[in-house]
Amino acid sequence: MAAKHPVYGRMLKMGMVGGGPGSFIGAVHLKAARMDGQIQLAAGAFSSDPAKSRMTGAEQYLDPSRVYGSWKEMIEKESRLPDGERIDFVTIVTPNHLHFPVARDFLQAGFHVVCDKPMTLNVREARALKQAVAKSGKVFALTHNYTGYPMVKLARDMVRQGDLGAIRKIKVQYPQGWLHNFLENTGAKQAVWRTDPRTSGAAGCMGDIGTHAENLAEYVTGLRMVEICADLNVFVKGRKLDDDGNCLVHWEKGVKGMLFASQISIGEENGLAIWVYGDKASLEWHQEHPNYLHVKTPDGPVQVWRRGNGYVGAKSPAAGRATRLPFGHPEAFIEAFANVYVNAAETIRAAIAGDKPNPLALDFPTVDDGLRGMLFIETVVKSARLGAKWVKFPKA
Repeated sequence: MAAKHPVYGRMLKMGMVGGGPGSFIGAVHLKAARMDGQIQLAAGAFSSDPAKSRMTGAEQYLDPSRVYGSWKEMIEKESRLPDGERIDFVTIVTPNHLHFPVARDFLQAGFHVVCDKPMTLNVREARALKQAVAKSGKVFALTHNYTGYPMVKLARDMVRQGDLGAIRKIKVQYPQGWLHNFLENTGAKQAVWRTDPRTSGAAGCMGDIGTHAENLAEYVTGLRMVEICADLNVFVKGRKLDDDGNCLVHWEKGVKGMLFASQISIGEENGLAIWVYGDKASLEWHQEHPNYLHVKTPDGPVQVWRRGNGYVGAKSPAAGRATRLPFGHPEAFIEAFANVYVNAAETIRAAIAGDKPNPLALDFPTVDDGLRGMLFIETVVKSARLGAKWVKFPKA
């Protein structure tokens, strides 16, 4: 029997670009990556300010020689290290405008990549990145983390198995209220870069959270958007990008529906939710109550499927695999993020060893999902600029 590749006997080494002082998403990625004991942070270029990068590296107890002043320096010096010592993959948690150049250059240098969403600044970059991934042969994972929830995976498998019958209508929403006023002028870092077209891209609210709604709907139903009629709004005076939007959507197979995203809906926190209506049954899931999936039929009581029970894993092996705790012990945001990481890590480990991964480990968003997200933004913005006209969704 052949000996296993050495990569199976150690933790994967992760590098991070971004995630310096004041970063919300960087801290989330770190917690998620470490949760299952398969990944360790080994290096980082945490800020464009070398002093801030060193500060974050010290907080993470990294070897100072593995804390870099720029991502280009990180590529150069990590590439010199031997296999098993250098990083195995990089996580990118910068503002959107840096996703493409950082991901492209790490791929070209031979590193696997995990990237936050939206994937790039525009469609042109997204197409180029897809080509870079294909040319490199490396694993690319995109952290649309809401696909990591066990009950979202259960919902997807129920649709796949025909429990809802033929899908007729999809409704998906993501309301927030944190940008109901001009928070940008307070110096709030998250508000500043997310509302600036130079760092965020062509859309604000729709790029930030509308893409999550788009990805969730396509993941659960397996259907692709084909046409959108969008109305984008800027309610807060002085804001450069949309802070609210409403879309009528046509999906494949004649399915109709709507997508609504807002960051000025006062009182809403993170209200991502989806309803899928078939000709036999419907389902409903809410991100703020993620451990429950509601299924409704025309001639019976509402079914509430509860995470952690054996019947969930029996129905959906992917949901069972994504569950860590027994029923009654809530699992939520960080665990969903970790499910993306653990599947990507298993796939990266297999790629390093030259093995085929477990098919269930391939259940994470990829560069194709990232391109879909950028095409969604482009289509929505175009429709809104035309005065809420129907615009066909471009082919990937």
